[in-house]
Amino acid sequence: MEDQPHQPTKHSLVCCIGDTHGYISKLQNLWSNLQSQIHPSQFDTALVIFLGDYCDRGPDTKRVIDFLISLPSEYPNQTHVFLAGNHDFAFAAFVGVLPPPPDGSEFSEIWKEYEMYEEREGWFKGDGYERMHLQGRRWAGSIKDKFNAAKGIEYKGSIYDAGPTFESYGVPHGSADLVKAVPDEHKKFLADLVWVHEEDDVCIETEEGIKHCKLIAVHAGLEKGKDVEEQLKFLKARDTRVPKVGALSGRQNVWDIPKELTEKPTIVVSGHHGKLHIEGLRLIIDEGGGFENNPVAAIVLPSMKIVRDTDNLSK
Repeated sequence: MEDQPHQPTKHSLVCCIGDTHGYISKLQNLWSNLQSQIHPSQFDTALVIFLGDYCDRGPDTKRVIDFLISLPSEYPNQTHVFLAGNHDFAFAAFVGVLPPPPDGSEFSEIWKEYEMYEEREGWFKGDGYERMHLQGRRWAGSIKDKFNAAKGIEYKGSIYDAGPTFESYGVPHGSADLVKAVPDEHKKFLADLVWVHEEDDVCIETEEGIKHCKLIAVHAGLEKGKDVEEQLKFLKARDTRVPKVGALSGRQNVWDIPKELTEKPTIVVSGHHGKLHIEGLRLIIDEGGGFENNPVAAIVLPSMKIVRDTDNLSK
């Protein structure tokens, strides 16, 4: 019998894994800890949702993507969802694998809105820049003021901290040679990332008992004041006619669950925010934030258990 999408019984367990940001040892340790915490029969058939931002900041982007690409063959009975984060969107933009604008327009038509930042952010002007989405140019740019005052640390090459990603593929930051250095299977991985994922029936444990909910997974969240159905339609279409995708890169405007989703219980799970924040059905799972000394975390449903790469689970 064919698998039907969104069947309540298909996945008794859902793992949502926060932003990895190029840290392969954290990802491997987290995966091992999930495996040791979850019964094999459940782990082997789990729905595993990666919440995006696989690249930048940490030193091992290339190895992280190798690991993620290997999962479907190593765990053939799991279902893997790879969401695009804002960093992955920008990486995909640079290597030329974003979907083209559906109306046939050029990516350069959307630069103007942000051109007042071009000099400070040192947008990429090397080979191929004329046909590049704004975020690819920002990603590979060379930021003038090297100190990130908001975080109290140096930028790693660009506003996106993309330097370590270039280096993981053996080329210097900002080099157009990255396009040739990234293997085709990595380009395919970046090209195939989804902007949103929905499940119709996911269980979570609450004080009142087990609750059946819809689940929406999106890297940053859903935007305030915009019709949810319209947003979902736009995200599913992966419409690249905009300079910035709010649901992948927003902050305060995507923090809360839109009011219209509170009528039917809906979990909204995201990474992106550099925090671990669980409030009702709003799950933000990004304890790492790309910082070397912070853990990478996952949440397991229905139990709502948090598992980290740093957990010492040896008995």
